[in-house]
Amino acid sequence: MEKSKSRIEIIDALRGLSVVLMVIHHLLYNIWQFLDGPVWLYSNPVFDVLHYIFAGLFIFLSGVSSRFSRDNIKRGAIVITLAVVITFVTVRVIDMPIWFGILHLLGISMLVYGLTFKLWNIIPKFIAPIIYIVGIVFSTLARNDMPLTSETVWIRDLLWILGWRQTGYISRDYFPILPWIFVFLLGTWAGWYISERKLPAGFYRLKPPIFPAIGRKSLLIYILHQPVLYALVMWIAHISG
Repeated sequence: MEKSKSRIEIIDALRGLSVVLMVIHHLLYNIWQFLDGPVWLYSNPVFDVLHYIFAGLFIFLSGVSSRFSRDNIKRGAIVITLAVVITFVTVRVIDMPIWFGILHLLGISMLVYGLTFKLWNIIPKFIAPIIYIVGIVFSTLARNDMPLTSETVWIRDLLWILGWRQTGYISRDYFPILPWIFVFLLGTWAGWYISERKLPAGFYRLKPPIFPAIGRKSLLIYILHQPVLYALVMWIAHISG
């Protein structure tokens, strides 16, 4: 985003809200997984839908922020580096492997957008959201209706990263490139209208409480929250016998 004096509070607030909801979701997962909580606490029809809504909002807002960033390639490289660290910690330290989670997706999306943004800018503004929404729908249907696999390991790895689930591939947090990169790109389209001040003036004057401050630290919170939650539930499990 831009320097703090130019930040748009409602964008930070929405990002903060999405992070808080993701933290709550992961806390409920840990309670179910490590404290023998009821499975419905983590997985139920309401949360199963909400999970994708607030995760999608986080991805969408990352796309919006890419319109404000001066260097999406550098930004993407930093996020990918952090994602690799998370993979190492979750695989080697806490045995909750995250091979391709939301940060992996965002890092790749930022890199792709940083390298190709001039191509996306060619698309007329009134056509772009149609293309991205069609991309979301079509890629989701393709993943569900056209199962793909291969005997070649690197092809299977690529298919899994793209979104085609493969037998034996497990990631506690899994956000493949398809369809989520189109959600990110939809955010870059919306970000143009926001950055160019095309929305009503009231949008830019909104100042919700608390959540903007959380949103400004969203990446740090996302990186740290799961190790902290894991340590917390392990401590509770230990003292409770």
